[in-house]
Amino acid sequence: MPEGHIPGSAAAEPNPQAAAPQTVEAAGHPSPGADLTGQEGTRPDPAPARRAAERPPSAPAPSTPTPHPGPAKATPAALRRTGLLVTLILGGLTATPPLAMDMYLPALPEVTNSLHAPAATVQLTLTACLAGMALGQLLIGPMSDRWGRRRPLLLGLAVYILATALCALAPTVETLIAFRLVQGLAGSAGIVIARAVVRDLYDGDAMARFFSTLMLISGVAPVVAPLVGGQILRVTDWRGVFVVLTVIGAALLAVVWARLPETLAPAERHGGGVGETLHAMRGLLADRVFMGYVLAGGFAFAALFAYISASPFVIQEIYGASPQTFSILFGVNSVGLVIVGQINGKLLVGRVSLDKVFAVGLTVITLAATALLLMSLGAFGEVGLVPVAAALFVLMSAMGVTLPNTQALALMRVRHAAGSASALLGTSSFLIGAIASPLVGVAGEETAVPMAVVQLTATLVAATCFVALCRPWNKRTKAADGGRPLPSGTERKGEDS
Repeated sequence: MPEGHIPGSAAAEPNPQAAAPQTVEAAGHPSPGADLTGQEGTRPDPAPARRAAERPPSAPAPSTPTPHPGPAKATPAALRRTGLLVTLILGGLTATPPLAMDMYLPALPEVTNSLHAPAATVQLTLTACLAGMALGQLLIGPMSDRWGRRRPLLLGLAVYILATALCALAPTVETLIAFRLVQGLAGSAGIVIARAVVRDLYDGDAMARFFSTLMLISGVAPVVAPLVGGQILRVTDWRGVFVVLTVIGAALLAVVWARLPETLAPAERHGGGVGETLHAMRGLLADRVFMGYVLAGGFAFAALFAYISASPFVIQEIYGASPQTFSILFGVNSVGLVIVGQINGKLLVGRVSLDKVFAVGLTVITLAATALLLMSLGAFGEVGLVPVAAALFVLMSAMGVTLPNTQALALMRVRHAAGSASALLGTSSFLIGAIASPLVGVAGEETAVPMAVVQLTATLVAATCFVALCRPWNKRTKAADGGRPLPSGTERKGEDS
């Protein structure tokens, strides 16, 4: 077959000297969401004489079906060739939850006044959305392994749009909290399935490179979202923010429906229901190396969460910066993360081992957190904003090589259960980060010591998990069997115990 042939298409020229070839999809033409089987060969019909001999004399001769042109089926290779489009779609999916969280932040005081609710109760609207994003990934990830990526993604986006629209109509803070929980649950589909789609399409260094590219979009979203939310509040109230989020969700749903086909072949799905899903989860939890990357990435993410939670108070309350100065510093740090992520994808991946790059990233974060702790304790005397801001910039920038590489390293271990693996990655990061965030305020708002302690502790735990569980110096821990899910309590062939 010539290169680039798409099964199910009617582009082949008829050959009068041979029987007409019948494609693998003779039962019908694919829909826009058809499954990508990855099979590009054709299966010729038996010889007409043989069919006539096998047909009973009384049976009528079958009529030759007329092939329906139908829409061409995209293959994973074709999707990889449309890299920009796939990147924008998957980037939009991963950016939607941060938009839902951060675009709403400038409206919190107005929500408090509008719904006549205490500030602590209104804060629960953020907690509910974050909890929904964490728990939703555990539900939707295994669903995508059983039914494919497309159907759970479309369903999740549809529910997300409905819940977001209902947030705009919420009459009380209690109903707003409930709708935000549903919004987070449904919105998590974009996060978990986007990672699984990347695993379906890419492997090895190419996957790490793609994750670094995605960070360009997901890293910019938290910076832009509060600014967009503030501009929206200039022309409307807090309900208008949810209207805009609803429109964005509807546009993303339309693009996914039209341009992102199924990427998980039926043969690679789990058809055994809850039992097989739990078995796959047990296999993932029993994979020491996979869980090492999951925990290392989760605790590295906790250091990032500690920065997000504490930096407004540290920068503004302790070092006296204005809100505008804080916004500039926050944006500069995010740009540093994005730039280093691009350096990782364009220059490092493929030239340096992902384990080595990940280890260097953890080392840099540890050094930056140590410097922050020493400055907070007064080891260098009175320091101003510039040294603290510099240390935070280094810490945030190093996340650009830490976060994408740990996701790639973990997902390299699996293929058949990529959705479940993506769910464990996302849920662990959100839950560990959610636990770490409140700890930065245990000593009040007048000291930066808790933030630095949480960051340093989280990074040291991440490094311990990486060294003790992943054992990067041991080449035998690399997956050599195609990333199959492991039975409970077993190790991969060739690994040391």
